[in-house]
Amino acid sequence: MPKPAHRAYSSESFKIKLRQIAALAGRLSKVRRGTILEKIMKDLQKSALIVGVGASAGLGAAYGRRFAKAGYRVVLAGRSAEKVEASAAEIQADGGQARALVGDASQEEDAATFAAAAEAWAPLAVAVHNAGTNRRDSFLDLEVAHFEQLWREHTLGAFLTGREAARRMVPRGAGTILFTGATGSIRGKALFGAFASAKAGVRALSQSLAREIGPKGVHVAHLVIDGGIHGDRLLGALPHLLEERGEDGLLRPEAIADSAFLVHRPQRSAWTQEIDLRPWAETF
Repeated sequence: MPKPAHRAYSSESFKIKLRQIAALAGRLSKVRRGTILEKIMKDLQKSALIVGVGASAGLGAAYGRRFAKAGYRVVLAGRSAEKVEASAAEIQADGGQARALVGDASQEEDAATFAAAAEAWAPLAVAVHNAGTNRRDSFLDLEVAHFEQLWREHTLGAFLTGREAARRMVPRGAGTILFTGATGSIRGKALFGAFASAKAGVRALSQSLAREIGPKGVHVAHLVIDGGIHGDRLLGALPHLLEERGEDGLLRPEAIADSAFLVHRPQRSAWTQEIDLRPWAETF
């Protein structure tokens, strides 16, 4: 049976053919380069939503800087326009991508706006709820309005932030939701009944959410900050505290943010639902 005929190419014609292919590829890349690169960059980009951003020296801003440093498009949300915009500008000046939003995470409309803005910028990969204040009251004098205020800031705000983030992450089967806890999350202290009950509610919420959407691919974790934070809020109210406790007696916001980033990054075979962080000198 005769062998099939093969078309013969001279060395020169082969070179001409290669040049033609190369020229065609070059023309196509010029036309489509911008679109292709834009699509690649969009696929690689992810956003991080940080809810509860105050002063630059605070924990919320430190979360933002850490995720921006890792290349995330960071949406910073807080109630003070001056503070949240300053934190966003600081990240931008350092070469990161950040946007500021003003609102209250305990308001359903604002919480939805925060998550939608992050998702519109890039797929939401991380949501951190860090919002809420503290107060010291005798239980006998604690007013309903003050008790409810802390519940709204911490527990309700955490629920709304977590729900809005989960609604975007669960369909993709990926993402991380982090909640900032406190010593009050695990043990109540005299004169801090409102704060402790609100923080304990956040902890229980994180456990329930983790059991529901963890099997769907979304990592939920709670960070117990078991000690004072070296930031504007604490030292502004108690300026003597740093001298009393020393450098090893307070948690640095940057160190907490580093730990939060590590919680976000592990593989699914080694997830954690809760970690506790304390300064080296803290007793427990």
